[in-house]
Amino acid sequence: MTTSLDLPDVSTPACCSPLTREPISAAEATRLAVAFKAVADPARLRLLSIISSHHGGEACVCDLTEPLDLSQPTVSHHLKILVDAGLVTRDKRGKWSYYAVVPDALDTLGTVLLTQHEQVGAGRCCA
Repeated sequence: MTTSLDLPDVSTPACCSPLTREPISAAEATRLAVAFKAVADPARLRLLSIISSHHGGEACVCDLTEPLDLSQPTVSHHLKILVDAGLVTRDKRGKWSYYAVVPDALDTLGTVLLTQHEQVGAGRCCA
């Protein structure tokens, strides 16, 4: 079962990032904190990198233990946190689970912290 984190919509230009456009709600802050907490671990950051750079953009859990030099239960724990945060999807195939990064979720985390503003016509931000 995959879970998706309901992150703020960042389809608007970067100058309209959620933090600089207006104060975010408590619920939004909580959802974002879950995702940021998930990536605030060196092993999980490495997992994201290994998975997204793996052939085909997905990796079997069996491919993830050796590069991290962690036990399979520990890797599975980290993967569960990433799945629960909506940053990674899990696809069960037989006895193996395959993981893929959710690019939009990672883009959201990056965009939400942008502070640079591009001026759009008449000196305004976000036309």
